[in-house]
Amino acid sequence: MKRLLPLEIGKKNLKNRLVVPPMASQTATTEGYATNQTIAHYESLCQSGAGLVMVEYSFVDISGRSEPNQLGAHSDNCIQGITKIASAIHKQGALAGFQLTHCGGKAQLDVCPDLQAPAGVTVPAYDRELPKPRTMSVDDIQHWQDSFILASQRVAQAGYDFVELHCAHGYGLNQFLSPITNQRTDQYGGNLRNRAKLVVDIIKGIKKTTNLSVMTRIPGQDLYPGGLNQNDIVSVCHLLIDAGVDVIDVSSGIGGWNRPKDRRGEGFLVAEAHYLKSANLAVPIIGVGGIESTKYIEHALSNNYLDLVAVGRAILKGPLEFNKHFNSHLDLSS
Repeated sequence: MKRLLPLEIGKKNLKNRLVVPPMASQTATTEGYATNQTIAHYESLCQSGAGLVMVEYSFVDISGRSEPNQLGAHSDNCIQGITKIASAIHKQGALAGFQLTHCGGKAQLDVCPDLQAPAGVTVPAYDRELPKPRTMSVDDIQHWQDSFILASQRVAQAGYDFVELHCAHGYGLNQFLSPITNQRTDQYGGNLRNRAKLVVDIIKGIKKTTNLSVMTRIPGQDLYPGGLNQNDIVSVCHLLIDAGVDVIDVSSGIGGWNRPKDRRGEGFLVAEAHYLKSANLAVPIIGVGGIESTKYIEHALSNNYLDLVAVGRAILKGPLEFNKHFNSHLDLSS
């Protein structure tokens, strides 16, 4: 059963192919600090038996906060709390990953009064109407770069194994990659290489200053008219891997994370993961999208659609119950 096989990633060894993806818990303080509730939440998720547990999307700078009680990695004051989360994950025998984000133009003004984005273009979203952001200066972009790298250093100090850059779901780094939202004409806009420059520079900075393995959560495609297509994403992945990325985590794009209306059943984004897997990118691929049964997990792994399977809501619903099925040596259907 492939789901129970270990996987070596760089110098890290995952005990199985199950990943708990980053999922917002909204349990932090209004300053972005972890609480006892946050730590207990991750202790619960670890009961799933996953080989890798990802900590929710966490802002790298106060200008990048998306929600009132979002976790942060924007200050040294965050280190104590996120260290406790890493310790709780490791205690359960899992590796620990930490996702970093900047909302860019995807937030409401009551949460993020200074909405900034690659260009003054309203970020499209299927589930809400967003305000128009201001166009970032080159100094703003440099500040983002520095903020992601400094936040990664805090993640390393807190004892994590992986750091993940959130370049999907329409958030700030996705906004740089997508031609819909990045209409710049300088070195950060225009062709795909220029639009990926900020992400590439952040990855290089993390690799230079930490020993963390780097993951990127990218859209398999934007799934929005005029956005990134699957061939674009293959090209982006080559740029990111050349910069030092160790794992590609495939999700949805500029319109947001909601399930597309025309897709049903388990694995509604696995086709995008499979497309990248077929491109022979030489790094492990994580697939996601409403996955909930061991039967589907075995099907996806056995058909080489992906290397790792991320299961969110089914684990949130009952980590111990999911563990019982996942680690059974019978091919159960749920």
